[in-house]
Amino acid sequence: TVRIASPRSPGETMFLTAGTHIAFATGLRWLSATWRESSFRWSNLPSRLAPLVRPLLSPSSSLFASLSAATSCFRLSATAASYSSTTTKKSEDDWNTTPVIDAGAAPEHRSAVPVKPVGRLSGDLLAKVISSIPRERVRNFAVIAHVDHGKSSLSTAILEQTDILQAGGDPLYTDKLQVEKERGITVKSQTASLFFRHPAHPNQPYLLNLIDTPGHVDFSYEVSRSLSACEGAVLLVDASKGVQAQTMANFLKAFELDLSLIPVVNKIDLPSADVPRVCRQMFAAFDFPERDIVRVSAKNGVGVQDVLCSVVDRLPPPAGSEEAPLRALLFDSWYDRHRGVISLVRMIDGRMQHGDQVKMAATQNTYTVQTVGVLHPEQTPTGLLRAGQVGYVVLGMKDRGEALVGDTLMGVEEHQQVEPLPGFAAQKPMVFAGIFPEDSGELNSLNVAIQKLTLNDPSVTVRRESNGPLGAGFHCGFLGLLHMDVFMQRLEQEHGASLIATAPTVPYRVLLRDGTEREVDNAADFPSPADLTQCSEPWVECKVVMPTKYLQDVAQLVMERRGHQLDQERLDDSEDNDVQGSDLAARQSAGTEGGDVVQHEARSVVTYAMPLGEVVVDFYDHLKQLTAGYASLDYEETGYEPAELVKLEIHVNQEVVPPLSLVVHREKAIAHGRKLVNKLKEVISRDLFQIQIQAVVGGKVVASHRLSALRKDVTAKCYGGDVTRKMKLRAAQKEGKKRMRTFGKVRLSQEAFFT
Repeated sequence: TVRIASPRSPGETMFLTAGTHIAFATGLRWLSATWRESSFRWSNLPSRLAPLVRPLLSPSSSLFASLSAATSCFRLSATAASYSSTTTKKSEDDWNTTPVIDAGAAPEHRSAVPVKPVGRLSGDLLAKVISSIPRERVRNFAVIAHVDHGKSSLSTAILEQTDILQAGGDPLYTDKLQVEKERGITVKSQTASLFFRHPAHPNQPYLLNLIDTPGHVDFSYEVSRSLSACEGAVLLVDASKGVQAQTMANFLKAFELDLSLIPVVNKIDLPSADVPRVCRQMFAAFDFPERDIVRVSAKNGVGVQDVLCSVVDRLPPPAGSEEAPLRALLFDSWYDRHRGVISLVRMIDGRMQHGDQVKMAATQNTYTVQTVGVLHPEQTPTGLLRAGQVGYVVLGMKDRGEALVGDTLMGVEEHQQVEPLPGFAAQKPMVFAGIFPEDSGELNSLNVAIQKLTLNDPSVTVRRESNGPLGAGFHCGFLGLLHMDVFMQRLEQEHGASLIATAPTVPYRVLLRDGTEREVDNAADFPSPADLTQCSEPWVECKVVMPTKYLQDVAQLVMERRGHQLDQERLDDSEDNDVQGSDLAARQSAGTEGGDVVQHEARSVVTYAMPLGEVVVDFYDHLKQLTAGYASLDYEETGYEPAELVKLEIHVNQEVVPPLSLVVHREKAIAHGRKLVNKLKEVISRDLFQIQIQAVVGGKVVASHRLSALRKDVTAKCYGGDVTRKMKLRAAQKEGKKRMRTFGKVRLSQEAFFT
């Protein structure tokens, strides 16, 4: 252990743990000089020291595994690792006390000696502390990544690191919805404000506003809105999975908004982690130098303090002026049964406090500020929000239409009128489906539930519709199939709604013979071939990140879905391919935990063009099956292309069932019809009369199946006697079945609409 006094903070001791005898003495004087000028970097290390230090501090070395606490790039300025303490309310005396240096910290488990965190505040003390922090010490950032790369784990670890949450609690605290806990994914962005003392200047706390975002492509609108409230983002990558499709998509979103990015590799403690390889991937894909990539294990708390220090050091403070007229961006909202609509805002200019009169730019409605505060991490009133801060405001809104996401809050006086912010581009739905109540008497309650939920998820479009077999309901548009499934699950769990949903479809454009053009997003409204001149379907550009050995299988799947390849590139550079053989040999000789050998294969990024209708149904499931779960998918719409499309109708006992209608390509109509009929015969229950199921295209039956009637033994009561008696009973039964087939109704379950 090498002990060095920090020249920046007299009395503070910095520790370096090498774990063995190395020639630090030869460069100690040079290291001290470098420390006074700037942070330690590998590029500044003398050539005679680099070969000695690098192997010892490599994430794949045995020393690293035994300590489980290597720093991100061995900086002398690396800061404290996790500081565990119980979550308590801080008093004003605690706040005014000089920051405590924990001299008893074990150096081998900490990258530096930690500073006592500010922790969780409340009441007047919270308001006093927030008001004392200038805009220059405010940082707004989001955590973005592909699904299941550890965003929520890192966000929770940051809250524990700053003493906002008690260590050892819920490891996924920011996943608050029941659907998130059940599915294990984030579907809704969550915000938290926290305080952080940088070890370089512990007497000047920073206010950090953290936003944990979803990672699935269907919730990309949540990510876009969250990034608009930030100046930077933490781009997280799994050390065992590497760069994925949504990693690249989120990077492009942040790049378009000109945000500063902090690259972070998570899950470095896993036996399958290959940090050097992932770092090379991040350099090849995003041009991040290896020295700038922070290594963390959110689960164990390793490197979390380095992330916080990087947020303070690398991200810029928010722009704006407190002296300018009020201007705030409304980027999220939700409904509270007692207080009405609660809006989440990012303050651009000015101040907003309790009792102020404010106006919405879009609706020109005027409101009085009833409550204003921050999420710390729960709703905590502060009475004031200033330029650069993120918080919530209660204005007494009761109607969903009053709180428009992307709207601008401003003052009501004439001299306070400002140019509204540009807001957000409206998201175009990719998938449409009908939602109906099981009981027609619950239509109004379902309408209220949908209005409240769309306030929290503005990407959903809703309009009224009426369907013969199902009655009155709603036609809703979603960003994807998972988005639709989660929305309906939230309706059931959060609002107690009982639903029937129709099969999803995509929007089509049709040109009729009278020259009119319209968009059809309901298969039941698709015109007959006699009325059609031309029809077009939406196409998307799909990016698939997968191991190279699966290229041929995936190409075959894409061709079956009427797609074609546009581009292909290797995600791993040539250096990575050269290293792979020697790295694998080293792993095989050393072995991994449990005796398993982990082999990381070369991966490629392939771009395909495909019809949207072929992607949203089950393409992702088949893709995962072909690639053993290693492929990831991201797509965006590119426009409409002409296609030979027809409407496939389902007839049950000679009656059309509109919710079961589909729009399919002419070449696949017969195959789709047979497949659908075979599924329906399994889910439709037999009755006392015969049921006939038919698939019809343009008036022609392409598939059919007949469900035989259930037979009741009407002769069971006969104990002997003449046979003619039994014949009369069976004849009467036969006549009754004919009448039942004419007047009887077939009951279709929810499962039938999802076949």
